[in-house]
Amino acid sequence: MTGQPNTRLSDLFGLAGWSKGELARLVNRQAAAMGHPQLATDTSRVRRWIDMGEIPRDPVPRVLAALFTERLGRVVTIEDLGFVRHGRAGRRRDVRHTDNPDALPWAPERTATVLTEFTGMDLMLNRRGLMSAGALLTTGSTITSAMHDWFRTGSGNTGAPGTSDARPADPAGLDRYEAAPIGLQEVEELEASVEVFRAWDAAKGGGLQRKAVVGQLNEVGGMLAYRHPETIQRRLWGVAANLAVLAGWMSHDVGLEPTAQKYFIIAAHAAREGGDLPRAGEALSRCARQMVHLGRPDEALDLLQLAKLGSGEEVLPRTRAMLHTIEAWAHASMGRGQAMRRTLGEAEDLFVSDKGDGPLPVWMQTFKSEDLYGMQALAYRTLAEHEPSAAKQAQYFAQKALELRIDGRERSKIFDHLSMASACFIADDPEQADRYARLALAAMGSNSSRRTWDRLREMYRLTGRYASYSRIKDLRERIEYAMPKDQSKKPGLSGA
Repeated sequence: MTGQPNTRLSDLFGLAGWSKGELARLVNRQAAAMGHPQLATDTSRVRRWIDMGEIPRDPVPRVLAALFTERLGRVVTIEDLGFVRHGRAGRRRDVRHTDNPDALPWAPERTATVLTEFTGMDLMLNRRGLMSAGALLTTGSTITSAMHDWFRTGSGNTGAPGTSDARPADPAGLDRYEAAPIGLQEVEELEASVEVFRAWDAAKGGGLQRKAVVGQLNEVGGMLAYRHPETIQRRLWGVAANLAVLAGWMSHDVGLEPTAQKYFIIAAHAAREGGDLPRAGEALSRCARQMVHLGRPDEALDLLQLAKLGSGEEVLPRTRAMLHTIEAWAHASMGRGQAMRRTLGEAEDLFVSDKGDGPLPVWMQTFKSEDLYGMQALAYRTLAEHEPSAAKQAQYFAQKALELRIDGRERSKIFDHLSMASACFIADDPEQADRYARLALAAMGSNSSRRTWDRLREMYRLTGRYASYSRIKDLRERIEYAMPKDQSKKPGLSGA
């Protein structure tokens, strides 16, 4: 007991709208459902948790996390409740202005626990059909300042070679199974499953397989409760990092932004635990790309600096080229044409300097020439909002990307079509714009990516000046009809 109020729990308690007596009764009922019928909580104990900073014993933190997750419709973890382990009180000044609310970075022994707890709560939301809402993104500057020194200290600690002693983890997610050691064959099967999930996501979007990826990641967290031989342990951390990136990307793809950000941070920790610093940096670059998409390019630039730092010295030129394309997009969003062009030039130089002397990591094998061109098209299309003359370059790179899109990654192809359509509208070529917009719209019906609808809404805004053209009028009507209801209420479809 700290003697000080647990302001995190108090904030969430206020959002939930329960009385202390109601919460006590719910804790007892939920605990019984989870196999702990002996638990007996009362109003005075709830008051001590909130007002005096008392940290209840297990299973109460897990019970409370489950209750708040269901009530608020977003993942709430034990640390979100202020029940921070290792004797640290959970204190926070304000839910809107937080100093490192996730207590970044996590100690090595905490990563598997955080991973398993968070995925367990996410799965509970999936099962009950609840939407993740009401959470706030951690700012890019907060993540950067919290993790800067941590990245400079090198890779994580994976344990002594050849050990396989059980490492007990804190009880966490509701979907934890009884963990057991695994062998090389199981790790290889897990690595193969990541590639299957990655291909599905690229083809169909993140909505359809997100639950499966989160469930697989939850199981891997259980496996990490054991200390395996070093080779297996490192590869298992690699699987965790790859699955966490994929879970984050799928969450971002369907608009679950705070959930996505948490998975990207989990991925960075997991990659570092496995000694893969380039993967840790790439995971954080996903946070940066997410920030540009959400209209926060300045925070994206902060995160990219951290991603470059976290990637270490062994990062490949192609990985560095990919990081540069995201940086260029951020500059374009801020109207910095000179900085964008310089950064894209550096990206091109890095990309062509990759001679393929060694195998690319699996997570970089999808960044091909068409992806470089696609990001160049997106950057120039974004800059064209500030400098209309940039639209011609956007068209050029979008066309080059589309000519190479033959590998079934339909979502990327949709984005290229939308970049082309938007650039054509800005370049005063509505006939060509209409053609590419219709190609994108036709493909979006079989794709679960919400980000494609976000980009379509941006393109729709550009159709306004041509609304009197019969073809464009028909296009606008088709977009309005096809747009998901929650998307049609967003800015951009209300009279653009």
